[in-house]
Amino acid sequence: MNRFVAAERALRTAAPHELLDAVRGVLIERYAADSVELFMADYSLSVLQPVSVLPHTLEPVSVHNSPAGRAFGAQEPFLEDAPDGSVRVHLPVTVRGDRLGVLSVSLHGEERVRDCLAELAEIAQVLGHEVIVAERDTDLYLQARRKDRLTLAAEMQWQLLPGRSCARREYELGAQLEPAYAIFGDNFDWSATADRLTLYVSNGMGEGIEASLLTNLAINALRNARRAGIPIADQAALADQAVYAHYRGRCYLSALMFDFDLATGRAQVVDAGSPQLLRLRDGVVDRVAFEAQLPLGMFEETDYVAQDFQAEPGDRLIFVSDGVYGVASPGGEAYGDAALARAIMATRLLPAAEVPRAVLRELTGHRGRFPPDDDALIVCLDWHGR
Repeated sequence: MNRFVAAERALRTAAPHELLDAVRGVLIERYAADSVELFMADYSLSVLQPVSVLPHTLEPVSVHNSPAGRAFGAQEPFLEDAPDGSVRVHLPVTVRGDRLGVLSVSLHGEERVRDCLAELAEIAQVLGHEVIVAERDTDLYLQARRKDRLTLAAEMQWQLLPGRSCARREYELGAQLEPAYAIFGDNFDWSATADRLTLYVSNGMGEGIEASLLTNLAINALRNARRAGIPIADQAALADQAVYAHYRGRCYLSALMFDFDLATGRAQVVDAGSPQLLRLRDGVVDRVAFEAQLPLGMFEETDYVAQDFQAEPGDRLIFVSDGVYGVASPGGEAYGDAALARAIMATRLLPAAEVPRAVLRELTGHRGRFPPDDDALIVCLDWHGR
């Protein structure tokens, strides 16, 4: 049997919690690997956590300054010469643009490594797909993603998200929430068909469990309407009704909603609150303003009207919550448009998946040592077009 086929079969037939054992066994037997380890990116995207039976037998490695982190950031295999003369190959584990972690494989002989590098990269991709499927039936990989304990509100929010990045021929998406282990009501959601991309960026009022419950209700109401094939303005109206019916106006959710035509870049937009959009086009950053409409659930039976927006190939669209542009420095200076524009320009060469994390690092530097008093959300959309 072909060795790649053997590796693929081993992964597809393994029990959900035994994926690492399965790939380790076949890589040792068929590829003469010395060791095989899987690292998962943690929720804050700061470290790569080892996947192993508790208690962990390996230390986490930094995303920022480690060989495995270089493979994760560049999304390309990275080769590291080990002290014992072997070569350690770090392979990104990614599913349709969603960066999950890194598979690290040690082999002897640089020629052997070069001979099988393409196959090892493919095996890492198959492993990523199997991890996504296995997460329905085991907590092992979700546990490995956390270096600290999540608050209950954060647990609910992360389970609601579609992923943290996504890539297709027409676009690339990246998103991040902070503080990753204690987020409240900020949220993003996306879904694509052959012809359309729907994107929501939202901010539920309140803190803790109450904010998370509000966001869960609103996002699921939006998904329910979207999956019924309802236009985006009516999606907003139905979610508005669902939130108002439960909270009677005491709590509401701000949302910026886009429905893109993938063939033309034209979008229908509903601006229902505080999330904002900045656009980088031809080296210039500007804020894109829409007609403000009422947040979802503020009043009974609000009507929403969709507006037109045109994305051009090469555009970078940055969506931010009020927890980003409203953050104050120790001296009381709000982060604001100017600082955001500088951060967007400074990160213009990074891929979309890396931009939110980089901008949030800038935000942390602006805030100083003070703990955040609101969660912060950044979504980056690079529009390529067809």
